[in-house]
Amino acid sequence: MQDKQVALITGANKGIGLQIAKDLAKHGLTVLVGSRNLENGERAAKSIGEGARALQLDVTDSASIVAAADLIRNEFGRLDVLVNNAGITSVVPPGTSFEERMKTNIPSSSPLDNVRGVFETNVFGVIAVTQAMLPLLREAPAGRIVNLGSSSGSLTLNSNPSYEYRHVFGAAYSPSKTALHAISLAFALELEKTNIKVNVACPGYTATDLNNFRGIRTVEQGAREAVRLALLGPDGPTGTFSDEDGPVSW
Repeated sequence: MQDKQVALITGANKGIGLQIAKDLAKHGLTVLVGSRNLENGERAAKSIGEGARALQLDVTDSASIVAAADLIRNEFGRLDVLVNNAGITSVVPPGTSFEERMKTNIPSSSPLDNVRGVFETNVFGVIAVTQAMLPLLREAPAGRIVNLGSSSGSLTLNSNPSYEYRHVFGAAYSPSKTALHAISLAFALELEKTNIKVNVACPGYTATDLNNFRGIRTVEQGAREAVRLALLGPDGPTGTFSDEDGPVSW
């Protein structure tokens, strides 16, 4: 078992996930760059430099998850930080325009296969990866789980007519984040008497390919809260939902 802390970030070959991996590597952690496509992950790990390693991980593939957990146990003996970052907005062919993707989110017409597909990654994938990695997190002196949520899944904010982004609350992505928040709280409650803390980080409206880079925050800003929560000390909270500006309403 190595002395350096080990962090796994899912969907870390690009965007916010890649930035989180870069930031954690700068803090001295060994970062495992989770990526569905291993070649993409290897390119991302190379861009991070020493201390980064690509790990093939598809959060919707149980065999891939088991293989990743086995590799971590065999080579590192534990996992200190799990960042569940991988997420999708819709199930559409590559190259589909942002406008067309938004149409798949309309509640009255969103295909059920699309809704199921989004939940498969954003909710069930998080549950599956967390369950598989928990035995490794229990081996760490102080395990940390950070799930990437979104204010777009906040029922409190979106039920307020004055909330500027409530028009994007649809059938798939936003409800999947609402469910993710609930699952995160459930894990936090189960683990609150252990050395594992579970928190939700909202990156804010960050410019990534999920929104055709229309976001108003940089990836550096979007990664900041997840990194802070990943590095919480023993007196840090568990079961919280926040962004870099402070608490976010559930």
